[in-house]
Amino acid sequence: MLCTDIQLFIIFIKHGNYFNKSIPIHVMLLKLMNTLTPISKLPLQLALLLITIGIFINQTSMADESRGENLYLENCAICHGNEGEGGMGIPLSLDDFLKSASTDYIKQTIRLGRPNRIMPSFYWMPESDIDEIIHYLDSWRKTPAPIWNNKTIKANKLAGKELFKSKCASCHGDNAQGGKGSGLHFSRTNGLPITPPALNNQGLLNSATDSMLHYIISHGRKETPMPSAKALGLSDKDINNLVSYIRSFQLQNITHKSLYHEEPASLIEDSPYSFDETVENVKRAITGSNFVHIRNQALTHGFDIETSVNPKQTIIYFCNFSFLYESLKIDPRAGMFLPCRITVIEQNNKVQMMSINPKHLTQLFNNDELDESCDQMYEVYTSILEDASL
Repeated sequence: MLCTDIQLFIIFIKHGNYFNKSIPIHVMLLKLMNTLTPISKLPLQLALLLITIGIFINQTSMADESRGENLYLENCAICHGNEGEGGMGIPLSLDDFLKSASTDYIKQTIRLGRPNRIMPSFYWMPESDIDEIIHYLDSWRKTPAPIWNNKTIKANKLAGKELFKSKCASCHGDNAQGGKGSGLHFSRTNGLPITPPALNNQGLLNSATDSMLHYIISHGRKETPMPSAKALGLSDKDINNLVSYIRSFQLQNITHKSLYHEEPASLIEDSPYSFDETVENVKRAITGSNFVHIRNQALTHGFDIETSVNPKQTIIYFCNFSFLYESLKIDPRAGMFLPCRITVIEQNNKVQMMSINPKHLTQLFNNDELDESCDQMYEVYTSILEDASL
């Protein structure tokens, strides 16, 4: 009798309403038990208990994954893409990246960031939230996360330095400072589809073990320009020498520069001239600085307001396209304040010129190369404002 009842149960599950109408399996079990003898109910009662526990565990797991996904979308997707496909940040869902990225490596990377290379430090994030994000990233893996040992590879770093010059520097820089730009490259080419990482970065060196670096050099990364050691003609001894050289860049302590400096948000200059004269002076100063005047535009252009346009408020757009393209190569976020513009207004019989302050904005971006570009832009703005007011 027991065997017959279990056979009926199996037939019921395989061919009955469970699959046709998506009725939960524990509901099916309850229905079936009502048709069975008391003795044959026992194994099904046990099955119901196990399934109930399984449902609870599964729902908890789904809730954890959902939380991890939400945390990822809130904190990571803006750079790495909603599906980890990359953007301003590297593609995290890339199979070859995940094959080398251990849980400890990802956790340290989130915690330390990449100082001065766009990726910020999430030092403030609770450990539990970091764990949830890592759990979500694990859902993209085809194989379990690797576990790397912490042993130091002791080899000839001087020989590694020579190998680095001949095999690695063309992409990673003469001093392992990495390639120009960030993440994936779309419209502005710089010779590579993805930015080679800065191997001298303290965030990387304090996250990656020697065994992880050895693996990456040995295997390379498919779907990126990074070739394998075999393709480069490197022996295992060569790889060890390279790892030793890369490790020599690591400092004992990571130093964090002050995040914010006292910089005004705007540059403002009074003009001794009339409004129209000031506009013409700005345009002449723009040309004198080797920039191109693009257009003038009313300050209120594009705003949904009923008041008439004030003819004494205008924005002067200008650009040096070579400078613009170079800035976008370094960091696409530079497009937030390009092309350049200076606003001229007359209010209460007083004429003023004003612009954004690039030194104030660049502090938000954690990118040393962009700092340099913004320093140049600051010099351009101050020079034009001063020249136009002479």
